[in-house]
Amino acid sequence: MAEITAATVKELRERTGAGMMDCKKALAENGGDMEASVDWLRAKGLAAAAKKAGRTAAEGLVGVAVDGTKGAVVEVNSETDFVAKNEQFQEFVREVSKLALGAGGDVEALKTAAYPGGGSVEEKLTDNIATIGENQSLRRTAVLEVGEGAVVSYVHNAAAPNMGKIGVLVALESAAPAETLQALGKQIAMHIAAANPLALNGDDLDTDLMAREKAIAMEKAAESGKPANIVEKMVEGTMAKFRKENALLSQLFVMDNKTPVADVVAQAGNEAGSPITLKAYQRFQLGEGIEKAESDFAAEVAAASGVPQPVA
Repeated sequence: MAEITAATVKELRERTGAGMMDCKKALAENGGDMEASVDWLRAKGLAAAAKKAGRTAAEGLVGVAVDGTKGAVVEVNSETDFVAKNEQFQEFVREVSKLALGAGGDVEALKTAAYPGGGSVEEKLTDNIATIGENQSLRRTAVLEVGEGAVVSYVHNAAAPNMGKIGVLVALESAAPAETLQALGKQIAMHIAAANPLALNGDDLDTDLMAREKAIAMEKAAESGKPANIVEKMVEGTMAKFRKENALLSQLFVMDNKTPVADVVAQAGNEAGSPITLKAYQRFQLGEGIEKAESDFAAEVAAASGVPQPVA
């Protein structure tokens, strides 16, 4: 059984919005397991359903680059936001984003690519670490491409042109005019940045995630005390709602909050006189999935003195 501390109670409370006593009980009931405690609180109706995007804890920049019908996005991490504002670091992100267009979404291939001015991307990164004086890493990359149409990029919270905290690529397959695709792609990319869909279609949602959501829905429905056939319908309704709200094409467009994204794309195609297919998208948010330990000075002092931290 994992130790239940004030820090774990605080983390669970921040992740779920549940009351402190409910968080303590959830951790006690689940042996201190954080994920199981989140599910327990949700099943009891004590926490809001939340997407598992991970805590955004790393610093650095997400960069994008587009060349015709191909686009690339990269994430380069640093230890502090101060370095993300450094011109040398930004220049590296800018160049690597362009080089990523030829790496096919393979971060290892990108690291071995020739960097302008000599050496490889990885060697240039090592040099930057030495000269800037802070650890940095090329974490991930992705590439989207269409045969005909456009790949449109968007950066949210831009720190410099084509780089910021969130980078989005949208791939539109169509013979429609370029200006139509650019305008539509930009709006959809802004929607993706804000709404954070988990998949393009409902059928593409992660099977493990869906199984977890169904288990929570079943437990909540069963506690209603209603007959089994009604419980089954309740679960089906909950899962249908989850698919609709988390798949891009069925999400309500943030621009009007009433039209499904699929209908927005279809309407744009009708107006342009050429069908438009939203083929794929990529959304990189800086640091998602990376957890960085937060320094608690009081806790460090207590630990150093050998005094245990009580659960508040």
